[in-house]
Amino acid sequence: MMTMLKSFKLINFERITKSYFFAFIANHLIYYPTPVSLTYAWSFGSLAGICLVIQMVSGIFLSMHYSPNIELAFSSIEYIMRDVPNGWLVRYVHANGASMFFIVVYLHIFRGLYYGSYMKPRESLWCSGVLLFVLMMGTAFTGYVLPWGQMSFWGATVITSMVTVIPTAGQYILEWLWGGFTVKNPTLNRFYSFHFVLPFVIAGVTLIHLALLHRAGSNNPIGSDTGVDDVPFYPYFFSKDLFAFTVFIFIFGIFVMYFPNVLNHPDNYIPADPMKTPAHVVPEWYFLPFYAILRSIPHKAGGIAAMGGSIAVLLIIPFNNTSEIRNTTYRPIFKVFYWLLLASWAILLYLGQCPVEDLYALIGQILTVYYFAFFFVLIPVIGKVEAALAHYKVDNAAPAAQAKSYSIVKSRFGTN
Repeated sequence: MMTMLKSFKLINFERITKSYFFAFIANHLIYYPTPVSLTYAWSFGSLAGICLVIQMVSGIFLSMHYSPNIELAFSSIEYIMRDVPNGWLVRYVHANGASMFFIVVYLHIFRGLYYGSYMKPRESLWCSGVLLFVLMMGTAFTGYVLPWGQMSFWGATVITSMVTVIPTAGQYILEWLWGGFTVKNPTLNRFYSFHFVLPFVIAGVTLIHLALLHRAGSNNPIGSDTGVDDVPFYPYFFSKDLFAFTVFIFIFGIFVMYFPNVLNHPDNYIPADPMKTPAHVVPEWYFLPFYAILRSIPHKAGGIAAMGGSIAVLLIIPFNNTSEIRNTTYRPIFKVFYWLLLASWAILLYLGQCPVEDLYALIGQILTVYYFAFFFVLIPVIGKVEAALAHYKVDNAAPAAQAKSYSIVKSRFGTN
């Protein structure tokens, strides 16, 4: 053991880091300056990267046994579950890993909203994150179709039919997606190709996201880029991320081992039947808030536009924000509306799985209006109101402070 330690000491790390590759790794992973005030809320970004790796590795192993054919797809899933050694584990890791991935990313997004990670100089960083989110949604949707169960088939039919609202070109796009005039084998082949390629696109955009992060620097709970001490990422925040990873793996393992199907839809264990429509066609749970917004608007084109806008609206936040303060903790007015947004999002998630009824539709419409009002109205207006109140207090406090100072001087030194 001592011999190994001595040989380890003989390694010249200074010489190794002169290499461009190792110097790059050292600068961005080891010596990267990190604000000392970061909390565990900043570990969600690292966990998202780990989830991406888990999904890519497990997906590659699944692709070795999966058959992208409508006659064999469902049977190949059962073959993986029953006959492939540890195939059940790989499949459950991949299926539940998608849910864990979205949970981590949603927490990452709401943390960014709370701490103002979209403000200058991180506008491009925020927009690249929204692009990653859209790519994730596309990857998850194409993957949802691959088991070729009842919900896979009808989900693909319903969701892809939305492109028909595009004037003139909509029908041509739909036929290209389907590979014909209905959802059949060419559709499954296309979705399998997209699902295999998109994770590598996500990995590439993730590198751009990290480059933009390291250019602007990490945000912090204080909300200031000046006056905050920095420490190297390793070992301080590496150990913090390692602990967060341990907790994540523990929770992830509970789902995989004990509740592997709690986040999946039972209808997807029924082979696809084009002649029988499920009682209630729903997407995966992580799409339910946007699906609820879609169903809240009776008009087809309006609902689709609202659903797309509910995602695209995240891109405008850096440009319509008027607040001078990043951290929502120091914004008491905005904090109330932020938590109302979070509550409305959670209720929309619940409504997305409910049957279409008048009460659910009414609640969905109210929450949809608030969702868009938060981004288009409340963010710019509240920022101006808070700034006006802050300047008003400062302007009114100045004469009082001067009068108090004058009285102190007068009491001590008297007047001539």
